Amino acid sequence: MKLTKYGMREWLGSGIIAALLLALTIIAGIKLNQPSIFIFSVLIAVSWFCIAAFFRDPARKIPAGNDILLSPADGVVKDIELISGNDGISCFNGKDSIRVGIFLSVLNVHLNRAPCDMTAESVFYKEGSFHDARNPMASKENESMLLCASANAGNKTFPIGIKQISGAIARRIVCPVTNGMNFKKGDIYGMIKFGSRTELYFPAIPDIQLQIKVGDKVCAGTSIIAKVS
Repeated sequence: MKLTKYGMREWLGSGIIAALLLALTIIAGIKLNQPSIFIFSVLIAVSWFCIAAFFRDPARKIPAGNDILLSPADGVVKDIELISGNDGISCFNGKDSIRVGIFLSVLNVHLNRAPCDMTAESVFYKEGSFHDARNPMASKENESMLLCASANAGNKTFPIGIKQISGAIARRIVCPVTNGMNFKKGDIYGMIKFGSRTELYFPAIPDIQLQIKVGDKVCAGTSIIAKVS
């Protein structure tokens, strides 16, 4: 199981602690001649595996084609909304956009991927609340990180936005992106640790057609959110 570098502090730190506890339980079991103590060894190993599994980085086969926008996160599509004019995010300069909200449970892979070839133009961090990521207020009030980029898909260049939103459990957004960085479709660019929400924004124009609906399960870098005609 490949683990992401973004969680090294968690999976490596907990691994060291788990190794020390395992050694203690094994020594105690042998010295006290109490086989039942080894049950704690199993529990320690399973607990560490669960922590490490959250930071897994599974291989993904990125679909071919330049005319698609891929999901930036694993999870379930919770809402799709047309955002009018100035109610939208800064990436679109007052023009209409489509927002696709994806909820990630603690069982999902939490790495975020680029939905298409893109160049980062700005990154905005906002302090905020920690509502449950399924709460409609989470989109506006929770701590978040907004990445605005120039997308290249379907032989067109257009603005795109990806917002990482903390949840009730998630308290750390990882987004080591700076202006001018280039990403290929499906590239990993960050993650949100534990339950959270990711939103994809793109222009509300006829040339970009949705391919998903509310309730669909999606996977980062493989599920097609929209096609660019």
